[in-house]
Amino acid sequence: MVRYYADVHKTKKNREDCRITYTTDGVSFKHVDSFGEFPAGPGDQVFVDTIPPSHTDGVIHLLRRGVEVYYLRRLTLIKKIGMELRLPKTARGDVRALMRIDDRWFRKVTEDFLVMRRMILAYRSLLKTHQQLLNKYKALSEAERNILRPAIKSLEEQMEVMARQIAVEAGVRYPAYNRLVDGLGIRGNIKAEEALAELMPYIDQPMGLRKMINLLGLFKPIHGKKKIYDGRLRKALQRLTASANNIRSLQLTAKKEKEILTRIWMMYRQEALGRLAMPAQG
Repeated sequence: MVRYYADVHKTKKNREDCRITYTTDGVSFKHVDSFGEFPAGPGDQVFVDTIPPSHTDGVIHLLRRGVEVYYLRRLTLIKKIGMELRLPKTARGDVRALMRIDDRWFRKVTEDFLVMRRMILAYRSLLKTHQQLLNKYKALSEAERNILRPAIKSLEEQMEVMARQIAVEAGVRYPAYNRLVDGLGIRGNIKAEEALAELMPYIDQPMGLRKMINLLGLFKPIHGKKKIYDGRLRKALQRLTASANNIRSLQLTAKKEKEILTRIWMMYRQEALGRLAMPAQG
């Protein structure tokens, strides 16, 4: 087994393109333009700082070759380690910092996770644009609103189409998804179904309830320390909680969010145990 450590960074010539600098020993470095070009084989491991959506297909290609891929869950650790070791702020320096980070800070990726993430990122982009247009809409005159209204409606239609695709894909890739949809009573509520789909890649991990609660920021911050959690996942949970409880976003509380998360986690574990208890077909 060979361990590769890689840093994905923008190129100087074209800031839209990414290049990958990697090493196995921290001394000799090489470069590739895509993960598909990695010399890794079955059983090898690749530890990377981040996986841009544009590199999704390349990573899937690695996974299908039998390579294990892990990405860093907290990018700020690279800067922290780099400062502690006084490493240069270069791709090679970031790779060396990556090599010093404990394995527990890396998350193993699967093809299901990567495909779902790419679709969800597209939906989040639409959601962000929609919110920006709504904010502008409120500040305009009635005549200006009439011009903007068709654009908002068109965007909402695109969001619904994307949300349906995400819900269908989640149902295919995660066996428990459809039962969770029915258990929460959100069948037909496409926005809620999409929000649940965003949570599925993380619920599907062998993660305890306490870690899930911490991941979504449902805890009291330690005095004097910044509260660190996944804000985008928290927003998905909030959308899901509002829909499942048939309440407005202003009526949301952390307690209600925690209750929904606990219900989802418990239902998922029961579903998983049920699948394990089923006798093998043969």
